[in-house]
Amino acid sequence: METRELHYFIAVAEELHFGRAAQRLGIAQPPLSRAISQLERRLGAALLQRTSRSVTLTEAGTVLLHEGRVALDAVEAAEHRTRRAALAAAGEPSIVLATKAGASSQILAKLLHAYAAEPGSVRVDVMLCGPGEQVWLLRSGRADVAILHQPFDDTAGFDTEELLTEGQIAVLPAGHTLTTSEDLRLDDLTDVPDLPAPRWPGPDGTYAAGPGPEAQSHTQLLQLVALGRTLMTVLDSCRPQLGDDVVAVPIVDAPAVTTVIAWPPHSRIRAVADLVRTAVSL
Repeated sequence: METRELHYFIAVAEELHFGRAAQRLGIAQPPLSRAISQLERRLGAALLQRTSRSVTLTEAGTVLLHEGRVALDAVEAAEHRTRRAALAAAGEPSIVLATKAGASSQILAKLLHAYAAEPGSVRVDVMLCGPGEQVWLLRSGRADVAILHQPFDDTAGFDTEELLTEGQIAVLPAGHTLTTSEDLRLDDLTDVPDLPAPRWPGPDGTYAAGPGPEAQSHTQLLQLVALGRTLMTVLDSCRPQLGDDVVAVPIVDAPAVTTVIAWPPHSRIRAVADLVRTAVSL
């Protein structure tokens, strides 16, 4: 199979509509249909059930959708890592660290400072991203190492080292009635009429319907909390980043969050190993 064919099939499988898939790919519909039919003949299996009104995946198509995504991620990762290896060989070594914006800032600052003091350290490019994006950046090879948070981030397939386990706090507008409590429970934060939960964009970039404000970053969300538009839950270590216009209250029954440093198990980058070793020693 060619990567082009996989791109075509995945577009159709995700859209379940040849017209929308062709528009997404920037090609005409007839060559797309021919490419899918050719792929089915080559594999000896029907991948899609087509009617005049709908397109659905067969069992074989469901398998190829999963495996095709994995294969394309691996190709993309190989491309990014090879380019960085070439830069390193040319005397410009660096590694990319992905982390959720606004989370684990103290850990990250200490880690970067300590690693920079190590003999043989290289430049660390930090990619600040939205919730869950670190995993995709690591799997796609755009990042060499990432700071993740269990149980929220998927660490399957990565090697990890635990750095810190801590509780969660609710961040509320100063003066709100909930701030008079010494601690809160998760039920206290569910369906608060005047503080609807924020809405984050889905994988396709769109927001689900709901009364809560649209959020794109930790910084933006914190400002929305200060304005009395919503509330948020964050790690206890985020307290130093909070201003006087918000109040932090512990959530006693929230699951503990473990911050880990993660990297692909097949990684052979010396700088990644040195960074991980530094993180564990801290």
